[in-house]
Amino acid sequence: MSIGPSLSTTTYGVLGLLAVRPYSTYELAKAMGLSVGRVWPRTQSKLFEEPKKLVQHGYATAREERVGRRPRTVYTITSSGRQALASWLAEPGDGPVVEFEGLVKLIFAEHGTRADALATIARARAWAVQMNADSITAGEKFAERGGRFEERRATTLLMGAFLTDFYALVAQWADWASAEVSSWPDDIASHRVGPELTRAVLARARWSEQS
Repeated sequence: MSIGPSLSTTTYGVLGLLAVRPYSTYELAKAMGLSVGRVWPRTQSKLFEEPKKLVQHGYATAREERVGRRPRTVYTITSSGRQALASWLAEPGDGPVVEFEGLVKLIFAEHGTRADALATIARARAWAVQMNADSITAGEKFAERGGRFEERRATTLLMGAFLTDFYALVAQWADWASAEVSSWPDDIASHRVGPELTRAVLARARWSEQS
């Protein structure tokens, strides 16, 4: 059995979008930002290269057309592309990877000020609120009957539910962290936490041990 080319998750994300409908390069970048990009963010410049890779591997075709005076390239998935996508989907995906600059700063908060730490926490909460608002806007469109992608509502709901809970988690953590840090002295390095608070957090961590 022949083995297909090794493609990145980003490339497969673009291939998945082409399985929904043909897209121009600009439309692909926009669609990624509204869907796949919310859980697999990549720079727009990188996304512009992905459909070209798919064409090289025979997973998509490219045709030139004009919108007014502007030329654009429209990409369409091929039967080989659909087979490659199905093969990729047959392999279970990895779990999430946490990348959170605010937490990196909080790890070393004792070298800054309490105000710095509180500002970082506040920004994290503001991020969660804004991202959740964006999800609500997108979700309302999917909730309408006869919407553009009504046939994809079920699968989109899986991502929407995850993001809803994730943004709520960040906001709830920020509320807890803000209350905790507010009680710290200005000299964070001198602050000590008793073992009871660690035990309380550890008790929350034992959710996975409950049958």
